[in-house]
Amino acid sequence: MPRSTAEPRPPAGGVQSLERAFDLLERMADAGGEVGLSELAGTSGLPLPTIHRLMRTLVATGYVRQQPNRRYALGPRLIRLGESASRLLGIWARPQLARLVEETGETANMALLDGDEAVYVAQVPSRHSMRMFTEVGRRVLPHSTGVGKALLAQLPDDAVRALLARTGMPAATAKTITSPDAFLAALAAVRADGYAVDDNEQEMGVRCLAVAVPEAPTAAAVSISGPAGRVTEEATERIVPVLREVARDLSAALTDRE
Repeated sequence: MPRSTAEPRPPAGGVQSLERAFDLLERMADAGGEVGLSELAGTSGLPLPTIHRLMRTLVATGYVRQQPNRRYALGPRLIRLGESASRLLGIWARPQLARLVEETGETANMALLDGDEAVYVAQVPSRHSMRMFTEVGRRVLPHSTGVGKALLAQLPDDAVRALLARTGMPAATAKTITSPDAFLAALAAVRADGYAVDDNEQEMGVRCLAVAVPEAPTAAAVSISGPAGRVTEEATERIVPVLREVARDLSAALTDRE
C-alpha cells in the first residue's frame, strides 16, 4: 500500500525526529532503496531542510549512504539489523510452524518479501520419509512459489507488474506462470480464495499451499509443501483452515513482540 504523504505523527511520548527518521528509511525501502531528497519531500510531506538534517544524521551513523549522483541509498549497517531481525522472526515462528506440521503432516515454512524476492526465514520439516526441504535463507522469485503469490497478492497490480518487469518470469517447470497477465489473474484468485497454490510450478511433483500473515510487521507468509500425491485437492480443504488459523496466531505473536 502506498504511504500517506501526510507528515507522520509520533505516538504520545514518542520522539518526533526518531519517528521521522524511521519513516524516511521505510519510504526509501518502498522506493527500491535509493531516492533523491525531492522524492522524499514529495512523499513524506516534510520540508526539505528537515529531510536534509535527518539524512545527514543517518549518513553519519551508516544507516544511509550518499551516492556520487547525490541521491541517498540505504546503508550497510541496516544489513546487520535486518539479518538479526529475520533470525529472531524465524525463532518466534517455529512453535506455530511446528503446530502446522503436527496438524497437516507436511513441511511448514515462513517467508518474507525482501525487495523483489521471497526469502525463507523459518522451516519445520515433516516427519514423513518423503518430505520437502527448503533451506532457510533461500531466496526465490515470487512468481513460481506459493509464498510468493501470497505475498504479492497484498500489493496493487501496478506494483506487481513493476516487480515482474524487474525480475522477469523464468520458467522453473513446464507449469510455471510466465505471463504477467496470467499471473495477475492468479493473484485475483488468491485474493478471492484467501490462499495461494504452487501446483508443480517451482518443482515438479511438489504442491504448496500458502497464506499471508495478516497485519505482520513486514510482509510475511506461511506455507506447507509436500508431494502432489499427498497435497491433493481433498487435502487442501482440510489444510487451508489450519494455515489461516496459524497465520492469525502468528500475527498475534509477532504483534506482541513488536
